[in-house]
Amino acid sequence: MVLPVVLYGHPVLKKVGENIDSSYPDLGNIITNMWETMYFAKGVGLAAPQIGLSIRLFIIDTTPYYEDKKMNKGLKKIFINPEIIDESGALWAFEEGCLSIPNIHADVERTTHVKLRYLDENFIEHIEVFDEMNARVIQHEYDHIQGVLFIEKINPLRRQLLQRKLEKLKKGIHSAKYPVKSA
Repeated sequence: MVLPVVLYGHPVLKKVGENIDSSYPDLGNIITNMWETMYFAKGVGLAAPQIGLSIRLFIIDTTPYYEDKKMNKGLKKIFINPEIIDESGALWAFEEGCLSIPNIHADVERTTHVKLRYLDENFIEHIEVFDEMNARVIQHEYDHIQGVLFIEKINPLRRQLLQRKLEKLKKGIHSAKYPVKSA
Protein backbone atom coordinates (compact mmCIF):
# COMPACT_ATOMS: atom_id res chain seq x y z
CA MET A 1 0.00 0.00 0.00
CA VAL A 2 1.32 3.44 -0.93
CA LEU A 3 1.52 5.57 2.21
CA PRO A 4 1.48 9.36 2.42
CA VAL A 5 4.95 10.91 2.67
CA VAL A 6 5.34 13.37 5.54
CA LEU A 7 6.18 16.87 4.28
CA TYR A 8 8.76 19.37 5.50
CA GLY A 9 7.59 21.07 8.67
CA HIS A 10 6.10 17.95 10.28
CA PRO A 11 7.63 17.42 13.76
CA VAL A 12 8.40 13.69 13.17
CA LEU A 13 11.07 14.71 10.65
CA LYS A 14 13.06 16.44 13.42
CA LYS A 15 13.00 13.56 15.93
CA VAL A 16 15.81 11.06 16.46
CA GLY A 17 14.39 7.62 15.70
CA GLU A 18 14.14 4.86 18.31
CA ASN A 19 15.82 1.47 17.91
CA ILE A 20 13.46 -1.42 17.27
CA ASP A 21 13.56 -5.19 17.68
CA SER A 22 11.99 -8.08 15.81
CA SER A 23 8.78 -7.76 17.85
CA TYR A 24 8.03 -4.29 16.44
CA PRO A 25 4.34 -4.40 15.43
CA ASP A 26 3.61 -5.15 11.78
CA LEU A 27 7.23 -4.60 10.69
CA GLY A 28 6.95 -6.81 7.60
CA ASN A 29 3.99 -4.82 6.28
CA ILE A 30 5.66 -1.52 7.14
CA ILE A 31 8.72 -2.48 5.07
CA THR A 32 6.56 -3.71 2.16
CA ASN A 33 4.58 -0.46 2.22
CA MET A 34 7.79 1.57 2.36
CA TRP A 35 9.05 -0.13 -0.83
CA GLU A 36 5.73 0.52 -2.58
CA THR A 37 5.69 4.14 -1.42
CA MET A 38 9.30 4.79 -2.46
CA TYR A 39 8.84 3.31 -5.93
CA PHE A 40 5.49 5.05 -6.48
CA ALA A 41 7.12 8.39 -5.58
CA LYS A 42 10.14 7.57 -7.78
CA GLY A 43 12.60 7.79 -4.90
CA VAL A 44 15.83 5.90 -4.26
CA GLY A 45 15.52 5.88 -0.48
CA LEU A 46 12.89 6.22 2.21
CA ALA A 47 13.25 6.47 5.98
CA ALA A 48 10.56 5.53 8.49
CA PRO A 49 10.15 9.13 9.74
CA GLN A 50 9.04 10.05 6.22
CA ILE A 51 5.98 7.85 6.72
CA GLY A 52 5.40 9.18 10.23
CA LEU A 53 7.28 6.56 12.28
CA SER A 54 10.06 7.76 14.56
CA ILE A 55 12.07 4.54 14.34
CA ARG A 56 15.56 3.68 13.04
CA LEU A 57 14.64 2.06 9.74
CA PHE A 58 15.32 3.00 6.15
CA ILE A 59 15.42 1.38 2.72
CA ILE A 60 17.41 2.23 -0.40
CA ASP A 61 17.52 1.17 -4.03
CA THR A 62 20.34 2.91 -5.90
CA THR A 63 20.17 0.75 -9.02
CA PRO A 64 18.73 3.62 -11.13
CA TYR A 65 21.98 5.58 -10.65
CA TYR A 66 24.08 2.77 -12.07
CA GLU A 67 21.88 1.48 -14.93
CA ASP A 68 23.04 4.17 -17.37
CA LYS A 69 26.67 3.32 -16.69
CA LYS A 70 26.04 -0.41 -17.16
CA MET A 71 27.63 -0.98 -13.77
CA ASN A 72 26.42 -3.62 -11.35
CA LYS A 73 26.98 -1.44 -8.26
CA GLY A 74 23.40 -0.51 -7.41
CA LEU A 75 22.15 -1.62 -4.03
CA LYS A 76 18.68 -2.58 -2.83
CA LYS A 77 18.74 -2.99 0.94
CA ILE A 78 16.91 -2.62 4.25
CA PHE A 79 18.71 -1.01 7.20
CA ILE A 80 17.41 -1.46 10.76
CA ASN A 81 19.00 0.33 13.75
CA PRO A 82 21.95 1.55 11.65
CA GLU A 83 24.93 3.25 13.22
CA ILE A 84 27.59 5.09 11.24
CA ILE A 85 30.99 3.88 12.43
CA ASP A 86 33.07 6.02 10.07
CA GLU A 87 32.77 8.44 7.17
CA SER A 88 35.86 8.76 5.01
CA GLY A 89 37.13 9.81 1.62
CA ALA A 90 36.95 13.13 -0.14
CA LEU A 91 33.94 15.40 0.15
CA TRP A 92 31.98 15.59 -3.08
CA ALA A 93 29.02 17.76 -3.93
CA PHE A 94 25.98 16.31 -5.63
CA GLU A 95 22.49 17.67 -6.14
CA GLU A 96 20.10 15.97 -3.72
CA GLY A 97 16.36 16.01 -3.35
CA CYS A 98 13.96 14.48 -0.87
CA LEU A 99 10.47 13.03 -1.04
CA SER A 100 9.58 15.05 2.09
CA ILE A 101 10.74 18.24 0.36
CA PRO A 102 9.29 17.81 -3.14
CA ASN A 103 10.68 19.74 -6.10
CA ILE A 104 13.53 21.30 -4.13
CA HIS A 105 17.09 20.29 -4.98
CA ALA A 106 20.48 21.54 -3.84
CA ASP A 107 24.11 20.47 -3.74
CA VAL A 108 25.15 18.65 -0.58
CA GLU A 109 28.73 17.72 0.25
CA ARG A 110 29.18 14.21 1.62
CA THR A 111 32.09 11.82 1.96
CA THR A 112 32.66 9.12 -0.65
CA HIS A 113 32.66 6.25 1.89
CA VAL A 114 30.62 5.29 4.92
CA LYS A 115 31.14 2.36 7.29
CA LEU A 116 27.88 1.21 8.83
CA ARG A 117 26.75 -1.27 11.46
CA TYR A 118 23.14 -2.32 10.89
CA LEU A 119 20.63 -5.13 11.12
CA ASP A 120 18.98 -6.61 8.03
CA GLU A 121 15.31 -7.60 7.82
CA ASN A 122 16.14 -10.87 9.62
CA PHE A 123 17.81 -8.92 12.46
CA ILE A 124 21.25 -10.24 11.51
CA GLU A 125 24.02 -7.72 12.24
CA HIS A 126 26.32 -6.52 9.45
CA ILE A 127 29.26 -4.14 9.31
CA GLU A 128 29.96 -2.91 5.79
CA VAL A 129 31.66 -0.11 3.93
CA PHE A 130 29.66 1.53 1.15
CA ASP A 131 30.98 3.93 -1.46
CA GLU A 132 29.93 6.42 -4.13
CA MET A 133 26.20 6.83 -4.66
CA ASN A 134 25.38 4.01 -2.26
CA ALA A 135 27.24 5.88 0.50
CA ARG A 136 25.50 9.15 -0.39
CA VAL A 137 21.98 7.71 -0.28
CA ILE A 138 22.75 5.87 2.97
CA GLN A 139 24.06 9.10 4.52
CA HIS A 140 20.95 11.00 3.36
CA GLU A 141 18.56 8.39 4.80
CA TYR A 142 20.64 8.04 7.96
CA ASP A 143 20.25 11.79 8.47
CA HIS A 144 16.47 11.27 8.45
CA ILE A 145 16.58 8.87 11.38
CA GLN A 146 18.79 11.39 13.17
CA GLY A 147 16.21 14.15 12.65
CA VAL A 148 18.31 15.97 10.04
CA LEU A 149 17.15 17.10 6.59
CA PHE A 150 19.42 17.65 3.58
CA ILE A 151 18.54 21.35 3.41
CA GLU A 152 20.28 21.81 6.77
CA LYS A 153 23.53 20.77 5.06
CA ILE A 154 23.38 23.11 2.07
CA ASN A 155 25.03 26.46 1.49
CA PRO A 156 23.32 29.03 3.79
CA LEU A 157 22.74 31.44 0.91
CA ARG A 158 21.07 28.70 -1.16
CA ARG A 159 18.89 27.80 1.81
CA GLN A 160 17.86 31.43 2.23
CA LEU A 161 16.90 31.53 -1.45
CA LEU A 162 14.71 28.44 -0.92
CA GLN A 163 13.02 29.77 2.24
CA ARG A 164 9.83 30.91 0.49
CA LYS A 165 9.33 27.46 -1.08
CA LEU A 166 10.02 25.80 2.27
CA GLU A 167 7.43 27.97 3.99
CA LYS A 168 4.86 26.94 1.37
CA LEU A 169 5.62 23.28 2.09
CA LYS A 170 5.04 23.91 5.81
CA LYS A 171 1.59 25.20 4.87
CA GLY A 172 0.88 22.10 2.78
CA ILE A 173 1.28 23.89 -0.57
CA HIS A 174 3.08 21.51 -2.91
CA SER A 175 3.01 19.89 -6.33
CA ALA A 176 4.01 16.36 -5.30
CA LYS A 177 2.62 13.61 -7.53
CA TYR A 178 2.31 11.15 -4.65
CA PRO A 179 0.23 11.16 -1.45
CA VAL A 180 1.58 13.49 1.24
CA LYS A 181 0.81 14.45 4.81
CA SER A 182 1.40 18.00 6.07
CA ALA A 183 2.28 19.09 9.59
